[in-house]
This record gives sequence, C-alpha cells and structure tokens, in this order.
Amino acid sequence: MSGPVETIRVKADEEGIRLDRWFKIHYPHVTYGYLQKLLRSGQVRVDSKRVTANARLDPGAQVRVPKVVRDPPPAAPSVKPPPGLSKADRTLIEGMILFEDDHLFVLNKPFGLAVQGGTNTKRHIDGLLAGMVDRFGDRPRLVHRLDKDTTGVLLVAKHRNAAAKLGNIFRTRSAAKTYWALVHGVPKPPQGKIEAALVKASGPDGDRVRKSKPGEQKEAMHATTHYSVIERVGQKASWVSLKPVTGRQHQLRAHMSIIGHPIVGDEKYEGHLNLPAENMANKLHLHSRRLILPHPFEPGQKLDVTAPLPPHMLETWDLMGLDPNRFSKDD
Repeated sequence: MSGPVETIRVKADEEGIRLDRWFKIHYPHVTYGYLQKLLRSGQVRVDSKRVTANARLDPGAQVRVPKVVRDPPPAAPSVKPPPGLSKADRTLIEGMILFEDDHLFVLNKPFGLAVQGGTNTKRHIDGLLAGMVDRFGDRPRLVHRLDKDTTGVLLVAKHRNAAAKLGNIFRTRSAAKTYWALVHGVPKPPQGKIEAALVKASGPDGDRVRKSKPGEQKEAMHATTHYSVIERVGQKASWVSLKPVTGRQHQLRAHMSIIGHPIVGDEKYEGHLNLPAENMANKLHLHSRRLILPHPFEPGQKLDVTAPLPPHMLETWDLMGLDPNRFSKDD
C-alpha cells in the first residue's frame, strides 16, 4: 500500500460486475466523473489495458488503482452529522416499487430523476437507495440504467450475489426488454431491425452517440434494435414498440433518429423539434415498458414486470386518441 499504484484482484463473487460498480463498492468516495477522468488518463486500468467505466470484470482480473484513490485526503471535520434521507424521499422510493422479493425489486422510474450521480447531479436513485440500507437490509445495487428522462422498469439487486447473477443474465442477453415510444412520422416498413454501430460524440449539450463512420471500427459499439409500429397517428407520429438486443448508451434514441424517426421530445436527437401536436409536453416520450428474465434464485421461474405509462405520456396518448390499455402483459 505504500507504493503509488496497487493492483487489486477481482474476487470470484464479483464476476460480471461493471467497473464503475466495483469502484462504488470498494472506493465509494470516487465519483463517476472522477473515475472517468482516471480512465481517460490511464491511471485506472484492467489487466494493464485501458477500459471504459462500463467494462465487465472477470474473476481474477487485475484492477490498477492509484494511490490518490486508495488514500483520499481526510474529510474536513463537521459539527453536524450528515443528513439522513427525508421522509419524502423514502416515500418516493416506496411509491416506485412495482415488485419486490428477498433478492431484488423493480422500480417504476419517473421522468427527470437521474439513476446515478454525475457532474451537477446530486440527487439520484442510486443515492436515495444508499440511504435506505435499513429498509432493504443491505446496500441496494443497480443492475442496469435508464437515461434521466426515460421512465419505467428499473431492476435493483438487494445484495451483491443477486447483483452478480442478474448482471450475468443481462450480459448473456437473457433478459427481454420492451420499450414504448412515440416517434415522429411512420417508420417503413412497419416492423424491422436496426443494425447501426455507434460511437460516442461529445457536444455542447452533453454526451451523445452517432452512427460510426468508416475507419472507426475500434471505437464503434455494435448495436441492434428491433422495432414495431403499434399504431400510427396519420403521418405525423407513431406509437412504437422497441426491443434492444444490445444495451448501448442512448441506443434506442440514436437508432430511431438514424432511420429518420426521432423519439418525440428528445432534445439530444432533434425529437423536440416540430412536435406532432399542439399542447403536448415537450418531454422525452420513451418508456421502459416491460422486463422479462429468468429469476436468479428460483429455477424455472421468470420475473415479468410491466410499468404503466408516466403522466406526460398518458396525456399525449389521450390527446392523440391512443389507448394505453389496448395491450395487457402480452404487449
């Protein structure tokens, strides 16, 4: 521990855990933004290689951790204890729960609440859950993420073993995810598959992704999405079902924009321009509708959870004469 760098071996029960989650467990003082900086500068590596924050770790992998991370400066003394989670925040989390058992629970994430912290993001679901260890018996662990303005099904593990097993289910693509969205125009054909590799492209409005160009094979992330038009509103808009095969950042949003049908209200991908109807909310109309996966601790059983549409999408559905109850769980 006296040297400037230490290499730490990933434990067997941490198989499949994301690098940012691993840091959250071992070095909770390291913010996501700081970790990104360490990765970009090469101060943090896995098996001597540069990786991204969402890299999955294998048992026995060697994580390079600099001394500045292992031995952070002591916090300034405070006369007040850190504030606890408010009753309103606890009520908020409890009200989101769609399903719960001894190993996991599923939240219905609202619009505008970030899943994780970041630059200028102090209030987020991960932080709220950290303040409810007394309620869940352990530190709840996020299994996947949704964008801040995406609503719907969000899976959370109650303990580390559950997080590892669920992470493996997602990594092996054994989880079936269905999203509902309202998009500009009417995709043709009405059912199809989008295969467009994506690369990150930072801009003045924050991180986004775009279709990769020739020569960008190393940076490109393979991404596949299946789409299906459920109902159309003339030629102005369509209610679509989206089923991602891969799980890239902004995948659904970028893919629909690439084929010329951006999701309504999407400021990053021009879906907020020329809204298809007056008096509708200019908010992202993307909802994580349903999640199906094998239960990690109950052989032969499946977890199947559906989330109702958020208020702003219900208002749009009513405005456009769409029936959100047209489908039951088999949608």
